[in-house]
Amino acid sequence: MSCCIDSTECGTVEPVKPGIRIHNLLGKESRNLMSTSNFKNKCVSEVSCIFCDSLLCTRGMKAVLLADTEIELYSTDIPPNRTVDFVASCYSTDSCKCKLRDIACLKCGNVVGYHVVAPCKPCLLSCNNGHFWMFNSDAVSTVNRLDSSGLNLLLWGDLPELDVSEDEGSDGLSEEEWIR
Repeated sequence: MSCCIDSTECGTVEPVKPGIRIHNLLGKESRNLMSTSNFKNKCVSEVSCIFCDSLLCTRGMKAVLLADTEIELYSTDIPPNRTVDFVASCYSTDSCKCKLRDIACLKCGNVVGYHVVAPCKPCLLSCNNGHFWMFNSDAVSTVNRLDSSGLNLLLWGDLPELDVSEDEGSDGLSEEEWIR
């Protein structure tokens, strides 16, 4: 099943209300399950391929699968175009009619997650923060990022707003962020 909900705040899991169908991760536009303040206090993680240690994205967020809150995922709001590519064809799951497509690490070729190519209407009408790139926790490793002081964890509320045309890649990071 692909439905997932961001219900972790640097490690704590909140209960999910029964009967609510949410494909994507909760966040900025959350209406019923997570307040905006909770989203802003979430840790930002670097996500790397567990098979080859290649950095996949620098804007990861921890999440859990709605259908099974024991399954952790990570997501990002920026297409990781320079680090992953699509494999196989689109598919859907029993839980919703979203069109999904697996993504693989460009360096080693292993499948590391999936992209929501076309969200279904119920999922779009649910709480949605625009994170359509999901990474399977058993295929990635993560490290929480530090803020510009190097002393505190970087939180989503401290990230700058992004231009829709931006994608994940080394060109988007400052020299200071790459050093850290």
